[in-house]
Amino acid sequence: MPNSEVYEHFRPDEKGFVDRAWEWVERAAELHEVRRTDFLDPRQAHILSALAGRNRDVAVRFDGGYPEAERKRAILAPDYRPIEHEDAGIVVLTISSADRKIGELDHGDYLGAILGLGVKRDKIGDLHVSEDGCQALVAEEIADFLRIHLKQAHRVEVSADIAPLSELKVVRPVLEETVISVASMRLDGVASDAFRLSRAKIMAPIRAGRCRVNWKTEEDPSAVVREGDIVSVQGMGRFKVLAVEGVSKSGRIRVRIGKFV
Repeated sequence: MPNSEVYEHFRPDEKGFVDRAWEWVERAAELHEVRRTDFLDPRQAHILSALAGRNRDVAVRFDGGYPEAERKRAILAPDYRPIEHEDAGIVVLTISSADRKIGELDHGDYLGAILGLGVKRDKIGDLHVSEDGCQALVAEEIADFLRIHLKQAHRVEVSADIAPLSELKVVRPVLEETVISVASMRLDGVASDAFRLSRAKIMAPIRAGRCRVNWKTEEDPSAVVREGDIVSVQGMGRFKVLAVEGVSKSGRIRVRIGKFV
């Protein structure tokens, strides 16, 4: 178990992951194990990287299937073992359909269909959605299960095939930019304007732990958001604070945001 000094750098609700990540690091250093993790979000990858940095006997590499991946698997090993070419165990699940309505499906539809089969989110990496369907980066150990059982996504009949990473067609996220005017940079104020909800309605999901700022759970509605922050609220979407453009004569702050679409 890590000492109390280590926990001070992380939130109390992250303790469970810190403990697991610390065990991975310790086993790589002391038992000379090579471990491949499930997919980690950027916050989890940051925690693991910070913990691995405390032990010079451990090497760690992150791989999400393509260079700009958001969700990545980690490979940990004793520092004397080269890990540059260790297989990250990621394949492409290509989801398609003869139904033209497939072009109406979004990221949430595909992810919901996969998770609806009982698959854990940790086994799924980034999803690349286009008008023709979706390419999902998945852990190779569940790929066959998904190929066989994934037959529907939001009422659209689909089929799934497994493809190598070389066939991945990366779809860069599109940001729908807009300028909002807020009284302060409080999380609840910025999020309520971004999602066009009353402050009262946005406070409930924040306090319920359904909001993340830079992939870190934030339950304080008064927390300050800053330029560059990415805010997500479960069931509503996410946005990035692109720029704080100044203060109007009335004292309100002009903020340019980009909603992920």
